[in-house]
Amino acid sequence: MAVYTDVSEAELGAFLEGYEVGRLLSYKGIAEGSENSNYLLHTSSGAFILTLYERRVKKADLPFFLGLMEHLASKGVSCPLPVRRRDGTVIAELAGRPAALITFLEGMWMRRPTAAHCKEVGKALAELHLAGADFPLTRKNALNLEGSRELWILSRPRADEVEEGLAAEVEADFSDLTAGWPKELPAGVIHADLFPDNVFFLGGEVSGLIDFYFACNDFFAYDVATCLNAWCFEKDGSYNLTKGRALLAGYQRVRRLDAEEIDALPLLARGSALRFMLTRLYDWLTIPDGALVQKRDPMEYVRRLRFHRQIGSASEYGVGR
Repeated sequence: MAVYTDVSEAELGAFLEGYEVGRLLSYKGIAEGSENSNYLLHTSSGAFILTLYERRVKKADLPFFLGLMEHLASKGVSCPLPVRRRDGTVIAELAGRPAALITFLEGMWMRRPTAAHCKEVGKALAELHLAGADFPLTRKNALNLEGSRELWILSRPRADEVEEGLAAEVEADFSDLTAGWPKELPAGVIHADLFPDNVFFLGGEVSGLIDFYFACNDFFAYDVATCLNAWCFEKDGSYNLTKGRALLAGYQRVRRLDAEEIDALPLLARGSALRFMLTRLYDWLTIPDGALVQKRDPMEYVRRLRFHRQIGSASEYGVGR
């Protein structure tokens, strides 16, 4: 979450007239994250999140994202719900951007997740995968290897500004991943961005999953690999095997990974690390200083990439066949 577009009180008041949410009491921008403009609103009927869609989110994809939230909630997955306007629609326009009002979820995200938190996340991810099985809409992963390469083309000329030799290193990654990427693995709706700040906890249990704006159809094991990247590395860059085992055990308690998925984890984890490194790299090079946006260091994921290159089997992540 972030703020790219400023919204005046007058604009927001006029926007809220389209909803039955009462009168505006207060609002403030949310600076965490890097994709959309987000505001926390308090009205006379409660708290809401206002999202203005920018950058990588296409308006044509919004029915998938917002419809998925409604579908998952109907299946028992705790996630925000889009608020319907007086005319029954969920997508409007504010400050020249597509916008939606979303219900507010109670809870807090874990800045220092434990193995117990990781186990709960693995369980919640598997439940999401199962709940999305009959969602009727589909969406291609816009940041698969092909989409990531488009970002790389834009970033490559300046990559060595971040670290000397990075351009050649990433080119080698693309070559290896393209040659070995799986073609047939169990697939369906995935979250594709289930980082700690997108999972809320209350009393040690998951209270909700948020930020579905990268959700798409892809390999379930790719989503698992993304969670390993997001949850199981420490601040010093080391992989925490205890957390990895817990996350994978939690997932398999609900949905078993088959042998092919387990064998593919090292390559999928490497591909996931490359994808997040590239979005960070592009933002690092293009977002101007002073914007109310959290720019994240791409080198954190360069180090993850280097770790995954050395992995011989998925057992090193904490799972066996």
